[in-house]
Amino acid sequence: MCGILAVLGCSDDSQAKRVRVLELSRRLRHRGPDWSGIYQNSGNYLAHQRLAIIDPASGDQPLFNEDKSIVVTVNGEIYNHEELRKGLKNHKFHTGSDCDVIAHLYEEHGENFVDMLDGIFSFVLLDTRDNSFMVARDAVGVTSLYIGWGLDGSLWVSSEMKGLHEDCEHFEAFPPGHLYSSKSGGGFKQWYNPPWFNESVPSTPYEPLAIRRAFEDAVIKRLMTDVPFGVLLSGGLDSSLVASITARHLAGTKAAKRWGPQLHSFCVGLEGSPDLKAGKEVAEYLGTVHHEFHFTVQDGIDAIEDVIYHVETYDVTTIRASTPMFLMSRKIKSLGVKMVLSGEGSDEIFGGYLYFHKAPNKQEFHQETCRKIKALHKYDCLRANKATSAFGLEARVPFLDKEFINTAMSLDPESKMIKPEEGRIEKWVLRRAFDDEERPYLPKHILYRQKEQFSDGVGYSWIDGLKAHAAENVNDKMMSNAAYIFPHNTPLTKEAYYYRMIFERFFPQNSARLTVPGGATVACSTAKAVEWDASWSNNMDPSGRAAIGVHLSAYDGSKVALPLPPHKAIDDMPMMMGQEVVIQT
Repeated sequence: MCGILAVLGCSDDSQAKRVRVLELSRRLRHRGPDWSGIYQNSGNYLAHQRLAIIDPASGDQPLFNEDKSIVVTVNGEIYNHEELRKGLKNHKFHTGSDCDVIAHLYEEHGENFVDMLDGIFSFVLLDTRDNSFMVARDAVGVTSLYIGWGLDGSLWVSSEMKGLHEDCEHFEAFPPGHLYSSKSGGGFKQWYNPPWFNESVPSTPYEPLAIRRAFEDAVIKRLMTDVPFGVLLSGGLDSSLVASITARHLAGTKAAKRWGPQLHSFCVGLEGSPDLKAGKEVAEYLGTVHHEFHFTVQDGIDAIEDVIYHVETYDVTTIRASTPMFLMSRKIKSLGVKMVLSGEGSDEIFGGYLYFHKAPNKQEFHQETCRKIKALHKYDCLRANKATSAFGLEARVPFLDKEFINTAMSLDPESKMIKPEEGRIEKWVLRRAFDDEERPYLPKHILYRQKEQFSDGVGYSWIDGLKAHAAENVNDKMMSNAAYIFPHNTPLTKEAYYYRMIFERFFPQNSARLTVPGGATVACSTAKAVEWDASWSNNMDPSGRAAIGVHLSAYDGSKVALPLPPHKAIDDMPMMMGQEVVIQT
């Protein structure tokens, strides 16, 4: 991921202002340590910190059209750029960068080209011919982006809050799936509006092969890279499927020809954690070069301030999960890897969180998945993007592919409903789609492993240790005054209070605290879903173990049996595996 910063319509075009923009842009250099660029035209500044993934030699930014009248600074990956170039035969490209198509598409289609982009992106485009500009963010907010307004009438755009929070009177998260245009008077326009967005219940019958092929396509297109890459492999269903598909299809790709056909996988956890055990088993099964990273509770606690600074949130579950990912990302980058595939988004699409066991009917089940996808940019996308970008590592998330989301969200939600009495556990439709007896994608018990939230799977003592540390630093008197100190999103636990104190020190503005979501939650539910079970109101915690009577290691010690239904093969797709090697580092 790169870092972008733009100041538009500024009344100050002095050298001092340019220096200030450069200073703020340097705060984003962790996102793009490979090169820095800036373009200035009167009171407009477009700055860029580059992480070179495609065309490292010549793809520096900002990018331009032929006569340099159109200027673009962009953070993202455009997976269909080669196809788009074929439709721009009358245009001359300066670089081989996948993002080079944006300026030329604008020339051909005006502002109506954004939905043509298949990928993840945040960009600012300046048209110097009339001094107009547009800003856009990808469909569900995989890339992070903020927008702010200065007292002098200027508009600010930054990949992270730290690039603009000191210089804007007001700022907020840029809404996913929207564009902002000066030509339309400076308002937001929603460019992404798929059928599922209105939350009406769909009726497409479940076809396992359709889900399988749609997801394989989503993974394969994300193998586009000119640099070393790997997969994050926790041993859970989602990351294991991403790894399995990648291993099958890596041979014959440009990436394999350049970097070799053997896939590297990465896992992090406390000593003896569920993820380490499962991740190693899956790696051995797939034959990946496996890198296993251990951390201690104290290592995580020591990193909390850095995590909050980089991820820019005080949300409890996000910080819990971001910390191990933050630590792992640093280790991965030290090995020379610059891009990883990850499994975020599946639980939102398929209702994989354990609280979905209590969904009362298919309508509420579907509407909750819609709410969860729409909120991803505040939670898992925020974590996956910023925890990795802290060390110049890019995370790609195939479950959040636009076409795959459309396919999965068009299913009749009755097929997604969890019915243990029928052998259907959470994400049954996804598990069934990849349950192939003839050429298994995964060992059966991995394919049907119960959902573990990342902050749980790295080791249950991680969350317990965080709570104990917070209790040592936040006393009862502080908690009794919490509503007066923090009237917005008042922390209800000592852990939440501890994170809030750190966040407010880094980002004291009211606009900053408003960017973080709040509300009641259990096992990562929305506030609406808390109503599904009256007992949850007494056990409000985002950990999956708060799903009492569902999780195998629930807080009350209840035990739940998981069925492992057998299924026959549903097609004969070829399997491509590398040599079996496991390396622990």
